Amino acid sequence: MEFNTQKPLDTILESLLTPYKKNVPDVSKIIDAMLNNGIIKSENDIVNDHIAFRTLGVGNLGIKSFEKIFLHYGYKKMGYYHFEDKKLNAYWYAPPSEHYPRVFISELRVNDLSVESQKLIYKYTDNITSDPIDHINLDNIEDVGNFFYNPLWETPSVEDYTQLLKESEYAAWVIYNRYYLNHYTISVHDLPIGYNTIETFNDFLESIGITLNTAGGKTKISSDGLLKQSSTVAETIKASFSNGQAMEIAGSYVEFAERKPLPNLPHSATDKIDSKYRRDGFETANADKIFESTYSEQTKLKR
Repeated sequence: MEFNTQKPLDTILESLLTPYKKNVPDVSKIIDAMLNNGIIKSENDIVNDHIAFRTLGVGNLGIKSFEKIFLHYGYKKMGYYHFEDKKLNAYWYAPPSEHYPRVFISELRVNDLSVESQKLIYKYTDNITSDPIDHINLDNIEDVGNFFYNPLWETPSVEDYTQLLKESEYAAWVIYNRYYLNHYTISVHDLPIGYNTIETFNDFLESIGITLNTAGGKTKISSDGLLKQSSTVAETIKASFSNGQAMEIAGSYVEFAERKPLPNLPHSATDKIDSKYRRDGFETANADKIFESTYSEQTKLKR
């Protein structure tokens, strides 16, 4: 999770991951256990498969706005994903080099919600009359790093948050957490034998007291069988709402991904398989259940 801060993109990623790690205790718990069990020699041995963000699909926000940051730093827009029931759209972005994680950005199709929920969201976002990304210098890494934590709208009330939660737990998460890093992902297939499959790593995680997301099963498997994923249940955080109100809500979590080798690998492929010969991209059905790591049906399992 640590990066060479001499490069601009490394610094931006570090600005995301440092506070994320402090606010998601499972990250340190997992890394410490991996070190103590000799799975890794240092935290730098962990390969970050991807990071993910949630956005609101309203004017001047959403994917079209937020992606500008990563496109500016060399990421390439790739596959599109549609989540009918959750009313979400998403894209993934390929990094400029293998040193960097993939990026997954989703957005809520706000206009597909009930009129009541739309009104609640627009109540907080209507004052954003231009794209906020256009007002920062994308070449200034400090400006970009700060942007992820600058509030773009007022802190919601408990009543508004709770009302949104009834229709869309995704909407409620974003209205409070905004652009906070939703999760980072440990690349399981890059770990030593005995820990390099989702199933064995899930066993290890549960042995150290980690609660896994059970939506769709602890292991989510793509239709081609080449992408396996799992995730922790999101940390609950004590959130401070407007008027001094406070309550426990879902924060962020950790994901795990195993990308299997593609069929008919070239003969030159050895035990150390180059990432280009592994399953790339994402899977709608897998991601659909991973989203639920922040949902109350899952977070109650952690209490």
